[in-house]
Amino acid sequence: MTETGTAAPGVRSGGAAPPMPRRHVVIAATGCFATLLLGLLDQNIVSAVSWTMVRDLDPAHGVARLPWLLTAYTLADCVVLPLYGKLADVYGAKRVYLAALGIFLAGSALCGLARTMPELIAFRALQGLGGGGLMSVTMVVLGLLFRPSGDGGDGGENGDEGQGKAGLGGVMVGIGIVLGPAVGGLVSTHLNWRWVFYLNLPLGIAAFLTSLALVRLPVTPVRRRVDYLGAALVAAAASALLMVSQWGGKEYAWGSPTILGLTLAATVLLAAFLWRQATAAEPVFTLALLRNPTFRVMVPLGFFGGIGLAGSVAYLVGYFQEVRGMNPTDAGLLLLPMAVGMTAVGLLSGRAAAATAGRHRYQLLAGHLLVAGAMLMFSRLGVDTPLWYLSLGLFLLGLGLGLCLGVGLAITQNAVGAGDLGVATTSVRFVQQLGASAGLALFGTVLNRQLADRLGESTGAAVLGSPSASPAHRAALEAIASSTDTVFAIAACVMVVPALLSLLLRERPTDR
Repeated sequence: MTETGTAAPGVRSGGAAPPMPRRHVVIAATGCFATLLLGLLDQNIVSAVSWTMVRDLDPAHGVARLPWLLTAYTLADCVVLPLYGKLADVYGAKRVYLAALGIFLAGSALCGLARTMPELIAFRALQGLGGGGLMSVTMVVLGLLFRPSGDGGDGGENGDEGQGKAGLGGVMVGIGIVLGPAVGGLVSTHLNWRWVFYLNLPLGIAAFLTSLALVRLPVTPVRRRVDYLGAALVAAAASALLMVSQWGGKEYAWGSPTILGLTLAATVLLAAFLWRQATAAEPVFTLALLRNPTFRVMVPLGFFGGIGLAGSVAYLVGYFQEVRGMNPTDAGLLLLPMAVGMTAVGLLSGRAAAATAGRHRYQLLAGHLLVAGAMLMFSRLGVDTPLWYLSLGLFLLGLGLGLCLGVGLAITQNAVGAGDLGVATTSVRFVQQLGASAGLALFGTVLNRQLADRLGESTGAAVLGSPSASPAHRAALEAIASSTDTVFAIAACVMVVPALLSLLLRERPTDR
């Protein structure tokens, strides 16, 4: 079924179709949430079973390829984000969403069938190409399903729930991050690692068929060109930046020719991309969006928010496993208070949207302050920190994340026309991902330097390998905990920046 409906503002419609029945909207939205969860779980679950994959496929030399296995998905996911947004605006969100889901499912099946590490890395990259669409175009589909009246949406009963339901898509981001380590631990303990990928197939196929049959969204009947050169330039720039964040201070020194060369390449490519966007007839990123006051705020807000949130769950899981001695499954399950906080925000978001008529900047402010407060709590972790203290901090982190992700998405989508919804949604997510990459590089460097100062670069591993009851081992655990505390203290300070930026948002009440 092709997409039909109301065309974007300023575009001649090819004939409007009746709005989707409410039950079809609910079913379609459920499928979207399911695909979001699939993409998010796959981003985080592989790290929990990566060593099992290496031992099975290439026990002799696979460790050398492990960084590429962990990076392939993220790199492919990030570099296609800007192109997905433009394709959704040009060809229609439904078509692009189904294509992305199909690529993701094909990559999942091939990953499960992989027989060598190079095959697994290549198929993982293919899966990431589809995953970039799951994590971006799915949000566009949700935004169009619940578009507030007066701007390309159905305007009826769905419009009143627009921001609340769209916000649930943002909440799914955090829930997927929470469940990833737990599911990965369960699979590695009780199933073959290939089931990490096979489990995607039945749920993904069901979501594909449901969307194919039920979803009707706005479509642009006038064919527009896509700036593939611009997409290639920004993809290359993002690839260089991601490699800098992955390799800097780990594989190569920050002052090494490799890192400096990649940084220079990223700068040149980014400048070429901006020039292309200013001169292309149909740019990937519409610079006119920068005249939108809300979008101008959401871009830097998303970037600094990405830095502040970078690795928050990863560092907590590392603390649980390295300092508290938990296995991956137990460490993942301990994150459940965070999921509870996010779920609470999701259940109340529709009611809050109706009560405030779309005025959400103070909710966004509260969300970032809650995250900053949780990070501040985690900056005081020790070897024997009580579990109730950890649970409280995780619950507050979940509340804050639910507000930041859900409300931020709703604000962005409500501020732009339907014709720019794809580009606006993917652009904000793109800068969030770049911010997260920058944050991972920053926090990884901080953690390594702190550990080196406290343990010594050559003796840390030996101290950690000493008997668990020895004073040396206890000192090593305290060093890890205090080094992790420094990371969270810096993250708490960074999260104040997007909190202040949220005060600059100009309110736009939802039309009724």
